[in-house]
Amino acid sequence: MEAFESFVALTMEADTDDGRLVVSEAIKFSVTRQTAKTSHVETQTHGFEVDLVGARHDKLVLATVKSFFGSRGVVAEHVMGKSETKRFNSLYALINDQVVRDAVIDGASKRYGYQVDQVELRLYVGKFAGDKTGEHERLIRDWAATQIVGAGPIRVFGLKDIIVTARQVASSKTYRDNPALVAMKVMEAAGMLIPASAD
Repeated sequence: MEAFESFVALTMEADTDDGRLVVSEAIKFSVTRQTAKTSHVETQTHGFEVDLVGARHDKLVLATVKSFFGSRGVVAEHVMGKSETKRFNSLYALINDQVVRDAVIDGASKRYGYQVDQVELRLYVGKFAGDKTGEHERLIRDWAATQIVGAGPIRVFGLKDIIVTARQVASSKTYRDNPALVAMKVMEAAGMLIPASAD
């Protein structure tokens, strides 16, 4: 599990909207689709990875996690599949490619024994492109709200959303051997992190 994924997993485990989730690492799902060949019908099967899977008795969460801290950030056109560069769009195939996302949702529901309408698709973002204007974040959130997949619209979580939950978890006195959680507790103990209660 990558470092930022570990951080996101911590917040998913503490998902308190309506109950906690048990979170596992990346899992691949096979998707078979027709190629672009016109001379004859041909299909190819590719594996598409879900970064994190969260589960509880009545809900299954499939999460795509993109940190992009050392780069421009998550670009709206790429997430929506509208970039002229197909390679960039393909980074978000689970989000923007209806054939892929429907096949993965269906595959996950069958593999884990959930109904399709119990499967939720999420996008976790460390850094949106153009953070100062917030335009990319707004466009992504607005677009995701129109994409009905499984249990409903694709849910988008930005860094602020993630940090709020992580800080609540870090404020607990119960010890957990989690690298992201320990890092936050160390920073707080060193006076480099304002306690969540001070917000």
